[in-house]
This record gives sequence, C-alpha cells and structure tokens, in this order.
Amino acid sequence: MDRRQRKTRDAIFDAFSELLLHSSYSQITVQEIIDGANVGRTTFYAHFPTKDDLLREMCAEMFAHVFSKALKAEPTHDFSMARGDPMAIVTHLFYHLREHGRMLVVLLTCEQGELFQRYFNEYFNELVTRHILGGSMRRSAVLPEDFLMDHIAGSFVGVVRWWLKNDMEQSPEELAGYFMAAIQPAV
Repeated sequence: MDRRQRKTRDAIFDAFSELLLHSSYSQITVQEIIDGANVGRTTFYAHFPTKDDLLREMCAEMFAHVFSKALKAEPTHDFSMARGDPMAIVTHLFYHLREHGRMLVVLLTCEQGELFQRYFNEYFNELVTRHILGGSMRRSAVLPEDFLMDHIAGSFVGVVRWWLKNDMEQSPEELAGYFMAAIQPAV
C-alpha cells in the first residue's frame, strides 16, 4: 500500500472512530464517514466494500499491532527481551489495550460488539496457543482444547470489561497477574 492509500485509509479509520464515540454503529452512514474523512464515495468503496468491512479492517489493524509476534520497545513499555514469557506478553497486551481504552469501550458495547469480539478472539486464540498453552503440559486433560481456548479467551475479555468498568485503575502488570492467576488452574 502506497503512502497516499495509507493516508486515505487512516483518514477513514479516524472519521469512523470519531463517529463511533458519539453515535451507535447502526446509525452511522457511509456518507458521514466519507464527510468526516474528506474522501469521495468511490474512494471509500475502493477501500471498504461495506461498513462491516471497515469495522473488520479497523479491528484487524488494531489487533495486528496489539497482538504482534515480536515485542518491541515502545514509549510506554519494553518487553522486547521477554522471549515468549506469557506474563510479559499478557502485560504487553494490557498496555496496548489501555492505549486504546476509549475505543475498546465503544467497540465492546456497540451493536457490533459481538463481531468485534469474534475478531478479537481469533487473534487472542493464536496468542494463547503459541504462548500460554504452547509446549506446556496441561493439568486438565479432561477439558477439550477448543473448550479451554474459549474459556481463556472469555476470561480475558471478562477481565478487560471489568478493567474498563473500573476506569482502568489497575496497572497492566496488576491485571496480567489477575488474569494469569485466574486461568492457572485450567492450564
């Protein structure tokens, strides 16, 4: 994607994000998005065939960064030397989620929250498989793998919702500790 396309895409994401903060998903029109992004209708549809595709792509971009395979030093935290440590990886996730907190509240509570959660689970399940369950001997062979994955992902989303409800008062380190302690008996 060239620089001009990236700039257009970012403008559409920004306009859509701003609209989501003030309007319900179903109320937002493509016209409002293109007006806010200052792009033409043809340009919008060249990037996103539907509003649902825009939501999916926005989530994919956010999650690709949040769930990146390589941890890098960032302004708010540095887990670049963690090398697959599940606690560090989960803490890293909470730092990113804190940065996107306002948008997360909107996405988790909008009418399309289920769609958002499905995209989130896809990324999260890969992370769980790779770093939390990967190579470790599970304590409970009674639980089917897909059940365990859903349980861990649901627990994580529950922790995020609880954190948001409590105005994100806890640090990412604290929250990662809560989450790891909660899932420890199952893995």
